[in-house]
Amino acid sequence: MASQSKPPTLGQVMRGIRSRNGWTLKEMSSKSGIPVSTLSKVEHDRLTLTYDKLQQVSQRLNIRMSDLFAEDGQDSSPKIIGRRSVGTMENAVRVTTDNYDYHYLCTDLRQKRMIPIVTKIRARSASEFGDLVRHQGEEFIYVIEGRIVVHTEFYDPVVVDAGQSIYIDSLMGHAYVAAEGCDVAVVLGVCSSAEEGLMDSLLNLHDHSNPI
Repeated sequence: MASQSKPPTLGQVMRGIRSRNGWTLKEMSSKSGIPVSTLSKVEHDRLTLTYDKLQQVSQRLNIRMSDLFAEDGQDSSPKIIGRRSVGTMENAVRVTTDNYDYHYLCTDLRQKRMIPIVTKIRARSASEFGDLVRHQGEEFIYVIEGRIVVHTEFYDPVVVDAGQSIYIDSLMGHAYVAAEGCDVAVVLGVCSSAEEGLMDSLLNLHDHSNPI
């Protein structure tokens, strides 16, 4: 039986970055701009970082945002004949934006062609959401709780209830908002692309406060 290992937490990834560079917590704090007390709590998995702070760490340490989502192993060869990941909300990487609360699942797997995300949708209208967004690939959305209105560039808005789903071309402008009478909707989204760098493409959307 193949041995099982838990996906690395953000704390483990941050600790690994610090260890590889031979930095103390104080040195890591100085370089990243994150207080020592906060870094200590993150490394011990007692605290997570907001998207803004993750972006700050990425920029100041000159690493990609996606590198904070999982630790690279010793062997970076893409020649993998079988792999798996068990995703839970407890080990999901959380990203909060104006419109959504994202929970990225199975972040221990690198170079994925599908990105699974559980998302809480808070925006209640297209005007509140802002401009429609676009990114590479396709996406599938299944409504777990509540109901949503899907606004797209080439179609009239459509209501999707709990237990229903929608599949769209992600290059088409789109936005998901909570339907009238629904304070917060929860959906499972799976984004897919034949191109490399899908995770970075999705993360870059958060820079504009209007994600997927």
